[in-house]
Amino acid sequence: MSSTPPTPLRLAVALDGTGWHPASWREPVARPRDLFTAGYWADLVTEAERGLLDFVTVEDGLGPQSAHSLEPDDRTDQVRGRLDAVLIASRVAPLTRHIGLVPTAVVTHTEPFHLSKAIATLDYVSDGRAGVRVQVSARPNEAAHFGRRTVPRIDAHDGPATREAVTDLFDEAADYVEAVRRLWDSWEDDAEIRDTATGRFVDRDKLHYIDFEGRHFSVRGPSITPRPPQGQPVVSALAHQSVPYRLVARQGDIGYVTPHGAGQARTVVAEIRAEQEAAGRAGQPLHVFADLVVFLDDAPGAAAARRERLDALAGEPYTSDAAVFTGTPAALADLLQEWRSAGLTGYRLRPAVLGHDLPAITRKLVPELQRRGAFRLAYEADTLRGLLGLARPANRYAA
Repeated sequence: MSSTPPTPLRLAVALDGTGWHPASWREPVARPRDLFTAGYWADLVTEAERGLLDFVTVEDGLGPQSAHSLEPDDRTDQVRGRLDAVLIASRVAPLTRHIGLVPTAVVTHTEPFHLSKAIATLDYVSDGRAGVRVQVSARPNEAAHFGRRTVPRIDAHDGPATREAVTDLFDEAADYVEAVRRLWDSWEDDAEIRDTATGRFVDRDKLHYIDFEGRHFSVRGPSITPRPPQGQPVVSALAHQSVPYRLVARQGDIGYVTPHGAGQARTVVAEIRAEQEAAGRAGQPLHVFADLVVFLDDAPGAAAARRERLDALAGEPYTSDAAVFTGTPAALADLLQEWRSAGLTGYRLRPAVLGHDLPAITRKLVPELQRRGAFRLAYEADTLRGLLGLARPANRYAA
C-alpha cells in the first residue's frame, strides 16, 4: 500500500450575477442593488480567497442573459445585464493576494490581439494570478451587435448542419487561443533592458512577429504588452461534448465538464485524454474540473426546501447543464471524494445563491474537506499556475 498522501482537491467557484438560480436575486442575502458595483464583486472574491479556493471564474456574454440557449427572451423577473468580466477581475486583483482570477471572454466576435493584451495586463495587476475562460457565441443577435459577420442559425436538433456550424465555431476558438498564446510569447522574458546609461529600454531583437494565419483571421504581432508574469496565463473552457472536448484538449489548461455521475465523469475524462493524445499533448498537464450547482445548508432537508421556494418564485423547477447538488456540506464532501475516482482533478462549484451558498462553501465545505485531509490548509503558491501545479512554460520564440 502506498504511503503517499492523496493529492488535495482543487476547488473553484463560478460567479454569475447573484447566483445560478434565476430567482436568487430575490433572496434577502442577494444584494441585487449592489450587483453593478465594484464592492459587490470584491466581497465575493475576498470571501472565496478566505476559503483558500484555487480561483474564481466570472461569467460574461455579448447579450443579456436568457432562459433560452440561442435566443434572447423578454423576461423582466430575472437578473439581466452584466459588468465586463475582465474589468471586474482587474478591479478586485489588488484587493487579493493568492486566489486566481479567471474572467470569461467571448472569442467569436472579439480580437485575439485585444484579449491577449487584456489578460496579460490582468496577470501584471494580479502578480501572476490571471486566467481566461474562452467561450464561443452561436447567437445571431450577438453577431448583429458587430455587423462584421453572420452566424448561421444553429438548430436545437443535432443535424449535419448544426454539427458543422458548431465544429466551425470551436475550430475558430482553437485558432484564436493559439494566436493569443503566441502573442503572450512575442516578447521574450528579457526583452526589456531599461538601461538608462545607454538609453535602450527594449531589445528589439527579442520582440517577435507571430505571423499567425488561420481560416478566420491573421495576426502579425508582436504584442505591445511584455510577456506576462506567468509566461502563459491559464486558459480554460467549458465543454459538454466531443467538439468542445477537442478545444480543451488542443489548447486548454483546464476543462470544465458537466457529468451527472461518477460513471459519466469517467467516460468524459477518458474522451478528453484521448483527444489530448491525438493533439500531441499527452505529456502535458491538463486539469479536468467537474461543474456542480450547489444548494448547501447544514440541516438535512433545508437545502431542498430552499430550492423549492426559489423554484416557486421562478415559476418553474430549476434545471442546469451541470449536475445539481442539494444537501449538506458533509454530503457534498462525500460526493466530491467519490467522483475523484473518475479521474477528475478538481471541481468548479456554481453557488445557487451567492450570498448564501458561497459562504457555505468557504466556511462549511472547506473545513469539512480539511478535516478529511482533502484540501489545503494554506495557499502554497503565489501564482495561479503554481496553485494548479503547472510549470512556467519556456518562450517558444527564445533562442
